[in-house]
Amino acid sequence: MATEKYYLGVPKVAIIGAGISGIAAAKQLSGYNPVVFEATDSIGGVWRHCSFHSTKLQTPRCDYEFSDYPWPERDNSSFPSHFEILDYLHAYARHFDVLKCVKFNSKVVEIRFIGDQEILDHIDRKPGHYGSLLAGQPVWEVAVQTNQSEILQWYAFEFLVVCIGKYGDIPKMPVYPHHKGPEAFHGKVLHSIDYSKLDKEATHQLLKGKKVVVIGYKKSAIDLAVECAEANQGPDGQPCTMVIRTLHWTVPSYWVWGLPFFLFYSTRSSQFLHERPNQHLFRAVLCLLLSPMRRAVSKFIESYLTWKLPLVKYGLKPDHPFEEDYASCQMAILPENFFWEANQGRILFKRTSKWWFWSGGIELEDSIKLEADVVVLATGYDGKKKLKALLPEPFRSLIEGSSGIMPLYRGTIHPLIPHMAFVGYVESVSNLHSAELRCKWLARLIDDQFKLPSVEKMLQQTTQEMEVMKRTTRFYKRHCISTFSINHSDEICEEMGS
Repeated sequence: MATEKYYLGVPKVAIIGAGISGIAAAKQLSGYNPVVFEATDSIGGVWRHCSFHSTKLQTPRCDYEFSDYPWPERDNSSFPSHFEILDYLHAYARHFDVLKCVKFNSKVVEIRFIGDQEILDHIDRKPGHYGSLLAGQPVWEVAVQTNQSEILQWYAFEFLVVCIGKYGDIPKMPVYPHHKGPEAFHGKVLHSIDYSKLDKEATHQLLKGKKVVVIGYKKSAIDLAVECAEANQGPDGQPCTMVIRTLHWTVPSYWVWGLPFFLFYSTRSSQFLHERPNQHLFRAVLCLLLSPMRRAVSKFIESYLTWKLPLVKYGLKPDHPFEEDYASCQMAILPENFFWEANQGRILFKRTSKWWFWSGGIELEDSIKLEADVVVLATGYDGKKKLKALLPEPFRSLIEGSSGIMPLYRGTIHPLIPHMAFVGYVESVSNLHSAELRCKWLARLIDDQFKLPSVEKMLQQTTQEMEVMKRTTRFYKRHCISTFSINHSDEICEEMGS
């Protein structure tokens, strides 16, 4: 592939990705005239490219809005669809004139470090200071493929903000026994990312009158099962079977025994019950003493869910506490008609720890064979693989720490990767709020309004956060901070002087 080099004279900052995080970064860093490279023809990220027709936001709209741009109908109690979210994001981008920064159909395919060799030499030694974010001269080269051209265009920048996210682009695929993968199946196999690219008519034709198996039990799998059930109404309809390896708690609404859900986990008093990084001895002891109350809150919610939903009837009651799913940002809001469709026999459930393909469908580890015409893999995405494919060595090897989590100070700066920030890799109850706050913090940091601590202290902070997540949930590798998100935001605000 041919290459051309462009050393832009004005922009010092490049942003990769124009999803929620990328647009937030472009707005907050507008004083630096950033260039935003977006691989597709639209902003919106996963909301544009990984959503189904039935996909809706998992939180009330008032909890998912930019601080300086409220929803037009922010008190509307319904959960907005992904179409509404895209409209809101486009309106925000137009209002703050962000779209002028975006280069659409411009895919970043490679990054090269051209900075001081001394930085590379000192990575293993954990240097004492991170240094200024802006180097004063280009340190990163970025290769961009525009409109699928055969010619790569190279640009150079002082600072990169990576906002390509953990979801979309690269599907996480199951590993199968020899000769028992999709090649053994005579029907159609696709991942949920492929399904999301189909229009409404195409999805209807794919599902209608077909024996469909959906692999998974998270939000995408649940939405897929409902769409399948809706396409198979009538006497000729076929049921959709969900093959489930790991159960997670599902929630019908944001009310529990008549109380709003945020009271249990999203207030300062409720988060006081949970462990947080950097807590002093007195608070650690108090947190230990209050642990029965924390477990009682989880049990209280579990009692409501098992009363409200037919989890026991269908064998869908998880063995782990509700708190663990909340602490790993895996609490899914159910579509209103999910269990209604199950009660009509249009959604079936099969539990298994292992499965593979046979010519006629899916075979489970207990030798039960499920006939299928279509198998949809709602098995998630491989965000780390996507990131590793982009970064050069030795930085690629730093993406995963010993815990399997990328060590990001304030969820943004990797202490050992210079002149680069990552936004959208730490999850919380509202990822939009998290992204906006980190982008504000980043803008003030670039402006030299405050300084980063030493590399050693930043690594200590990230290690403490990881240890807290490990003790809170077995699903800690999702890098979710929901149980101490208020404290996390407080520390960010204090550091940047707000």
